[in-house]
Amino acid sequence: MSEEQDVQSRGEVLRRFDPGAKALVIATVMLVLVVSTLLPWVGGSPGWEVLTGQADPSLKVGLLPRLFAINSAIVGLGFGALALITRRWGAAFLAGVAGLVVTFEGMIAIWSRQTSGQSGPGLGLVLAVICMAVLAIQWMRIVWSRD
Repeated sequence: MSEEQDVQSRGEVLRRFDPGAKALVIATVMLVLVVSTLLPWVGGSPGWEVLTGQADPSLKVGLLPRLFAINSAIVGLGFGALALITRRWGAAFLAGVAGLVVTFEGMIAIWSRQTSGQSGPGLGLVLAVICMAVLAIQWMRIVWSRD
């Protein structure tokens, strides 16, 4: 192998990560995030209705829970799957940082439901926020483990 090929292969290895047992934790939490969309988020409306905008209009879901539903699907499932499949540091960093932002967004969505005077946050919404926090922490742990 030439010296140039050796440098290229070393650079390729440095851009990749091995999640080890964290991959199972991340995949399990992603599955729980999917299951949380089947549980009530606002009143009796499950998360998938909030995500698709089909929740009962009398519940006055508002922007924040819907925004969290969209972003948790994109970041928690999309970016997480991308990072697990490609095993690139950049994708893991993106999933971690975006996960932190979406977790904060979810906490504000819960707060908005508590202060709306309407029905409060459901179990699914709270579980989704917890899932996003765990995913963000796991991704940041992988990012911080880089040499």
